[in-house]
Amino acid sequence: MANKITFIGAGNMASAIIGGLIDSGVAPGDITATAPNESELSALASRLGIHTHTDNNAAVSGADVVVLAVKPQIMRGVCEALRDSVQQQAPLVVSIAAGLDADTIDQWLGGGNALVRCMPNTPSLVGMGASGLYANQAVSEAQRELATQMMEAVGIVEWVEEEHLLNAVTAVSGSAPAYFFLMFEAMEAAAVAQGLSAATARRLAIQTALGAATMAKHSDKDPATLKQNVMSPGGTTERAIAHMEEAELRTIVADAMQACAQRADAMAKELGQHT
Repeated sequence: MANKITFIGAGNMASAIIGGLIDSGVAPGDITATAPNESELSALASRLGIHTHTDNNAAVSGADVVVLAVKPQIMRGVCEALRDSVQQQAPLVVSIAAGLDADTIDQWLGGGNALVRCMPNTPSLVGMGASGLYANQAVSEAQRELATQMMEAVGIVEWVEEEHLLNAVTAVSGSAPAYFFLMFEAMEAAAVAQGLSAATARRLAIQTALGAATMAKHSDKDPATLKQNVMSPGGTTERAIAHMEEAELRTIVADAMQACAQRADAMAKELGQHT
């Protein structure tokens, strides 16, 4: 990937993607990150060897890809200040800001831009992310592949062809790490009540989840079959699963994911009105 990439914003997610890109072979000298204050950038430059800048327009000059990694609440001002530079440079624009639709960002940047929206998740910070991507009609196949390569540096990538489906991506991966953290929390508390130490319970729960996820990732069997393979008639697992089914765990999960997707849609409308 011999492209010049500029990150507008240098927060945790931007830093994670930059680190993943470098680990995947991108030269640090091909990457620039910006932030308002030099003090925010010095540690990143020292650790990763990338270029840094406090001037967004100067950083965009010569860039093939511009990653918008600022908070949604300030995105309009950032984009409008970059409009002329982006129109002149015509880079691929990748937004990792939640809630702001592609048309809105494109308009703030002057229109006609090749723009990809990306919904990453926090495991990207440890190279185990899952990102959903959507491209507007101005994005070429080569640019889609470039966006794929970028985000695969921190995990897996799935494209959606309709932008509203990013709300479903938010429900199944963007917000979902918290679902599993809640499960760990509940399992730890239950195990402590049964006599284990909190540390032991936590290690066992986390390792078991990691093992189950790894099995599911590498197996050609679906989750229902993998679940059934753990269960013996009249056994302990069957009893636990039966209790979860009776408690309507599936309905709880479905309702929670629906609430998440609906909130993502509402936030997009709110941000469109107030930014």
